[in-house]
Formats: sequence, C-alpha cells, structure tokens
Amino acid sequence: MNPLPFPDLMPFAPEIIMLSAATLLLMLELFVKNRTIISAICLAASMGVILILPQSQGITFNGMFINDGYSMYFKIIFIVGLVMTILISLKYIDRERPQRGEYYSLLLFATSGMMIMASSKDLVVLFLGLELMALSTYILAGIKPLNIKSNEAAIKYFMLGAFSSAFFLYGLALLYGLTGSTDIYQISERLRQTEPTLPLILSMIMIVVAFSFKIAAAPFHMWAPDVYEGSPTSVTAFMSVGPKAAGFAVIGRVFYVAFESIQSDWSIALIVIAVLTMAVGNILALCQRNIKRMLAYSSIAHAGYMLIGIIAGTSESLHSVLNYLLIYAFMNMGAFAIVILLEKGEDIEDYNGLARSHPIVAAIMLVFMFSLVGIPPTAGFVAKFNLFLAAINAGYLWLVIVAVIFSSISAFYYLRIVMNMYMRDNISETPEILLSPSLGIAIFVSLVMVVAIGIVPSLVVG
Repeated sequence: MNPLPFPDLMPFAPEIIMLSAATLLLMLELFVKNRTIISAICLAASMGVILILPQSQGITFNGMFINDGYSMYFKIIFIVGLVMTILISLKYIDRERPQRGEYYSLLLFATSGMMIMASSKDLVVLFLGLELMALSTYILAGIKPLNIKSNEAAIKYFMLGAFSSAFFLYGLALLYGLTGSTDIYQISERLRQTEPTLPLILSMIMIVVAFSFKIAAAPFHMWAPDVYEGSPTSVTAFMSVGPKAAGFAVIGRVFYVAFESIQSDWSIALIVIAVLTMAVGNILALCQRNIKRMLAYSSIAHAGYMLIGIIAGTSESLHSVLNYLLIYAFMNMGAFAIVILLEKGEDIEDYNGLARSHPIVAAIMLVFMFSLVGIPPTAGFVAKFNLFLAAINAGYLWLVIVAVIFSSISAFYYLRIVMNMYMRDNISETPEILLSPSLGIAIFVSLVMVVAIGIVPSLVVG
C-alpha cells in the first residue's frame, strides 16, 4: 500500500475547514434559502479555524506551505474581517437583494485565498492563493447584476487585477530564471550569493507593482474609489480589510525573506510609493462627497502609513504593522457598519444633524472617526504611535515627519463628518436607522475594541 504523498495535513487544516464550508454552502444553497442557517455555518467555520490554529503549526506540501506565528496572526485578522462582514451582511444583503445565493460562499473562498497567501512558502502557492482571493472578490464586487455601478466596479477591478497578476507572473518568471527555484527561502539563499543584476531589480519592481495594486498603494490605487463606491457596502468593508491585510502578509514574507539581500533597493522603491500613497489618499479624500469614496481614499492613505513599517525593515516595525492591521480592521469595519446602519447614508451631507436625530449613532461614529485620525485615547492613536516610533528607531525620522503632516491633513476630512453630525442642521429628511441584532453586535464589538485597545494597548501590543 503506497503511503500518502502528504501524510501531515494538519498545517493546512484551517484552510481545509474554510474551503469545505464554502463548498458545502454552494450545495446547500440549492435547498436552503434561510440566510440565518447559511451565516451560522460561516460563523461556525470561522470559530473552527480560530480553535484549531494553535494546534496547526508546521510545514506541509513538501515545504511549500508553512503555518507559523506570522501567518497565524494574519489569519486571525482575516477571520475578524470575515466574521464582522457576515454580521453586517445579514439584513443588508436581504435589503439589497443581489439575487445571488453564493454571496457567503464567495466570502469563505476569498478568505481561504488570503489564508493560503499568508502561509505560502513558495511563490507558486502564493499565486494560487492570490487568484482564489482575487476571483472571489471580483465576483463579490459585481454581485448586484442589475446595478450599473456594481457592474462597473467588477469590470474595473477585474481588468486592473488581471494586469497586476500578469506583473506578478512576469516577476516570478524572471526570479525563477535567476535562482532556479520558487521557494522563498531558497531564493533568499541564492540571492545572497550573487550581486544584484538588472533582471533581479526588474523582477523586484514587477512584484512591487503587483503587491501595490493589492494594497491600493499609489499610483496603482485607481481601482479603489470606483470599486468601493460601486460594490455593496458589506463587500466594500470586507475588501478594505481582508485583501489589504493579505497583501501586507505577502509583502512581509517576500521582501523580508526572498529579497533580504537587496533591501536597500526595494526600500527606495517603497519609500517613493509610500509618500505618494499618503499624498494621494489624504489630499484627494478632501474633495469627496460620497462617504464610501472618502473611506476608499482613507484606505489608500492608511496603506501608505503601513508601508513605513515595511520600509523600516526591523522586527519591531513589522510587529507594529501587524498591530496596525488588526486595529484598522476594527475601526474600519465599525465605520462601514454605521454606513450600513443609515439606509441612505452614503452622501456625507446625509450625516448633517445626526447628533440631534440619533445621538448614540453619532457618538459611535465620532469614536471611529477619531480613531481613524489617530486621536487618543482610541486604538488608532496606538497603531500610529507604535508604527511611527518603530520607524524613528530604525532611522526614518524624516519619513515619519512626512507621515505626521499627511495624518494632520486627514483630520480635515474625518472631522468634517463629525462637524456635519454635530454642527449642521439636517437639510433633508432624517435618515432611517435599520438596526438588526447582528449589525448591533458588529458595531458594539468594533466600538469596544477601538476604545479598549486605546486605553489598554497591551491587549495587542507586545
């Protein structure tokens, strides 16, 4: 009897749970139309992944897949994003009626792709996870087939995503030709033994371009505002957290390991991208009137801040990026949950006078806006403080000063919403509040985490 080719699949167990649940949902959709049952399966799969993660460390698939502490932290961020998305989706999806039953299944498939990306020890496996995530999010963006904006979002996302995948494949092909391997650690060993060459730098640039698209870094951000606005709000919230975190997971693994020997080269490229990203995100957000587009540019700006942690190139700075991503997941999900709570709240002027008609909702939104700015004692301040401190310790004081200047600019568009809620009268009809138990749980959890981490940073830091 022949032995199994991969006798130990325990490191891949979280992905097996997620993929099995996604496939099960596709089959159940033919018979079960109850969204509560379907969402319960999604939540159960998510909890199963969280429970099994500590026991699943190891390497499998002939060394192509690794489940270590680094990937486990990112998987927790992915699960947080997935669970929050499910909670805010229950009533919202029924209200929007996208006429597609595979919505929850696609969320699970996309999350599975992110988890595979975070655990990839081989660039081919990384590409498989990348495409699983990307194809699922393309469909999610266009899941409302009768909505023109949703169709436009899906087409733009797909076309530009295809270009970014091509850049990654070209970079991968050059790297394989130079090193004879697609294993990230073997590539690192072989690059240490050779001098940087033009094909190597070209390969690095192509991979930087591909990953910059995934995290919506300028000048490869052009898809984000239109896709964020056109997609269903729950999908926008999901894309603002999961794919961005997956992109940073891959950047950390590839650049800190495979391209370790040419750090001086890729750090220069990332410095240019980071400064441009912070400038584009914060300046263009000032003139937005749609809150989803504003949050899209906000997401671009936050990607620029997090790139500073990658540029610093120390373990302290990488840890600060991990903490930033977890905190960002809670405060961004909370902001989008409030947008969903207000049935017709996509225009910034719709928030005029909200403090008078719905004071509790306005107060919660104020906390999320303060956190996104980075005002203490919110979690956003903890995230930025630790990130900037790590960069200063690594010798990038000037870059931190640039980031602080752009962060100050961000206060104008975040606090504009606060000003509209508290200092302006509502010129239109009072927005209707459509609170459901699941949406209330999502808002409550986000609020508690944003406040608790801001007061007790040791919950995540260290």
